[in-house]
Amino acid sequence: MINRHCYIIAACGVLFSTLMLTGCGRPKSIGGSPPEVAVVIIQPERLTLTTELAGRVSAFLVAEVRPQVSGIIQKRLFEEGTDVKAGDLLYQIDPAIYEAAYAGAKATLARVKANLTAVRYREERYKELAAINAVSRQNYDDAFAALKQAEAEIEVNKAAAEAAHINLAYTRIIAPISGRIGRSSVTIGALVTAHQPTVLAVIQQLDPVYVDAPQSSANLLRLKRNMASGNLKSSDEHQTRAHLIMEDGIPYPLEGVLKFSDVTVDPSTSSFILRMIFPNPDHTLLPGMYVRAVIEEGVNDKAILVPQQGIARDTKGRAIAMLVDGTDKAEQRTIKVERAIGNKWLVTNGLKPGDRMIVEGMQKVRPGTSVKVVQFDAGRKDSPGTGKKALQKAESK
Repeated sequence: MINRHCYIIAACGVLFSTLMLTGCGRPKSIGGSPPEVAVVIIQPERLTLTTELAGRVSAFLVAEVRPQVSGIIQKRLFEEGTDVKAGDLLYQIDPAIYEAAYAGAKATLARVKANLTAVRYREERYKELAAINAVSRQNYDDAFAALKQAEAEIEVNKAAAEAAHINLAYTRIIAPISGRIGRSSVTIGALVTAHQPTVLAVIQQLDPVYVDAPQSSANLLRLKRNMASGNLKSSDEHQTRAHLIMEDGIPYPLEGVLKFSDVTVDPSTSSFILRMIFPNPDHTLLPGMYVRAVIEEGVNDKAILVPQQGIARDTKGRAIAMLVDGTDKAEQRTIKVERAIGNKWLVTNGLKPGDRMIVEGMQKVRPGTSVKVVQFDAGRKDSPGTGKKALQKAESK
């Protein structure tokens, strides 16, 4: 009886093993298939290279209004925070003492001019008499010297009268430039002095405006090398274009241009200043505002961009990529990347057009491993082969 039971158990085991191997009548191949990897085919493309720099807005023109004569502020003729035009009257200093000084200077000038007539007539008479020896030569020389002295006094008093007139005009403090005026530091009745260090108000021209941004000197050297080698071409023969991103991340709608770059490198930061100019008709950009400037460096007609996910680093920090050679075997290659462009790396050395670079499935392969190649789909969320294997499972069931 025991042998019979053993026979039945052994028969059931053989039957179960047969069913597992046959897989419901459809045998599976024995032995592993090559790992599946997704690749991109390297193709050069035209790329406009840009540099994003942090910068500050500054006014196109700035005028600090100060008094040029001393006196009491009699009137203030502007509203703080409004736009003024060049020549507009801003403050009126009490002109009484300057009017009196100007009147005195004019009176002195008139007196000197009146005296000049008599001196000139005397010199003319003595000249005629000296010609016939009716007076001595010394008397004529004295008359001639008196004439020249009177003429000099006229010039001196003309200058004094002009200075008094200028001082009187300076009692009217006018706007030197057009722009927006800030707050006033004085009120009516305040005493101001000539050329005082404290400004009365500041006028700033806000259309257009400057944007000043520091740039690394190393980046400038790299840019010049790329231009010299022909890898990079100027995007504009005349002016370098620039764009702005505001503090809240919204792009500024108007385009600017690079005005100039400073000729001195700051030794403490190894950077220099780039100055751009932007139109500002709505006064959206205000002095001191933080912005990010995007400057067009140039155009690379044969740029090689690869997905960042396909680039790894070795123990020395060098960028490496896994490629598929002509025999569908994995190959490791050291490359050189310059910068990130969005979600891609700009490769400057190590890759050439037509290369097949693995971007998905890298963890499955080693150099020399045979692989099964599929085209990379950037919009696919699953890894290579996942969708196909799921479909095969569904069909088998």
